[in-house]
Amino acid sequence: MASTSFMSNPNMNMSHVAFSDSISRRSHSFGQVPLPKKTGTSSTRQAIFASLAATAVATSRAQLKTSSSLAHFWREIHGSDDWEYLLEPLHPLLRQEIIRYGEFVTACYKAFDLEPNSKRYLNCKYGRKNMFREVGMENCGYEVTKYIYATPDINIPTQSGASCGRWVGYVAVSSDDSVRRLGRRDIVITFRGTVTNSEWIANLMSSLTPARLDPHNPRPDVKVEAGFLSLYTSDESTSKFGLGSCREQLLSEVSRLLTKYKGEELSITVAGHSMGSSLALLLAYDIAELGLNKQNSSRHIPITVFSFGGPRVGNAGFKERCEELGVKVLRIVNVNDPITKMPGVLFNENFRVLGGRYELPWSCSCYSHVGIELVLDFFNMKNPSCVHDLETYINLLRCPKRLDIHRHSVDLLDRAREMLLTSAQNFNMLPWIRTTADQTNSTVNLVQSQKTY
Repeated sequence: MASTSFMSNPNMNMSHVAFSDSISRRSHSFGQVPLPKKTGTSSTRQAIFASLAATAVATSRAQLKTSSSLAHFWREIHGSDDWEYLLEPLHPLLRQEIIRYGEFVTACYKAFDLEPNSKRYLNCKYGRKNMFREVGMENCGYEVTKYIYATPDINIPTQSGASCGRWVGYVAVSSDDSVRRLGRRDIVITFRGTVTNSEWIANLMSSLTPARLDPHNPRPDVKVEAGFLSLYTSDESTSKFGLGSCREQLLSEVSRLLTKYKGEELSITVAGHSMGSSLALLLAYDIAELGLNKQNSSRHIPITVFSFGGPRVGNAGFKERCEELGVKVLRIVNVNDPITKMPGVLFNENFRVLGGRYELPWSCSCYSHVGIELVLDFFNMKNPSCVHDLETYINLLRCPKRLDIHRHSVDLLDRAREMLLTSAQNFNMLPWIRTTADQTNSTVNLVQSQKTY
């Protein structure tokens, strides 16, 4: 499998503590202001003028935006300008919103039932009206409107029987009181990461297939990972009372909410962690491709994805189409997180163009990340699994200078690994999975963000 080559890839930085404070910053194109050439002016002088002009523009914008409230600034926070001048340094309002949406995703984990003897095993432990209160978010200003279930098209038995729909997230909408603070009515959809056996196997499919989500225009060049697409589109059609697909549930609820709040200022925010980031991006693309976010010919409801530790989802055609549709994606990524380098460990956006000029014949089969990255750098050698832990991501954003990991809930990554290992023993599968040896020391760093090309 593709993941086998990933686990053995010598280029993955999983054996070091962390990068030092003197890490070289990645090249970027932010803040460059071209000036007209003048006779007799040296190239050095022109460069100084350009640098001063860029600094002045950035400072002016930063001062203006710092004094603005979220209600007046939410479009920029949601990527209307591709987060230009907001990532370096990370703007306080953007940091606050990233953490807030990360907490919505964390609620998925806190509410997910992993007790095999429970009647709600692999489902949400609480009812919709009580969920936010039960997970300590009763003052979040949102109301859950629907729970979402996914059915992997893979028959891997679980303790409770054959594979079937499992709770993967929820849809919520901001309350009337929150509308005034947020500056719009926000529809938020969040997804948890991989936990069940069938989800792990779906993640490891690692083959591109045409998305074909628009029945009027299949766009065969737009391809996505087969396992993620299966989680998104598979249903329980063989069961009389089976669930519709994750896609059907989501599009139905989003359409209902858009109709209910028609005429209001609206935003659609999709957030996910790990596998959930893939579902988030597929949903955002799907909504935009079908035109559900079009209020009229000139006005579109913004769609923004906040991706935490997300893998690649599709090929270059998928990336380009998302950009054409105006889907904004902010990827919060730990450079030491292996999941963010999958699939396409070898064949990805860095290998499809030769010398920056010539597109190679296999470029349509290369995976590409979508959106703009906010890059973090942390690694705990005593607990290597923290590199992909959502709580660690959020804690580092809260306090960039100090990482203090507190685990108040079950470590889902460890539980998921145990479940997968149990299945591996039963089905003689995935012999390459091993538990990482404990080591010592940890260091954290917040490093530069960059555009993904």
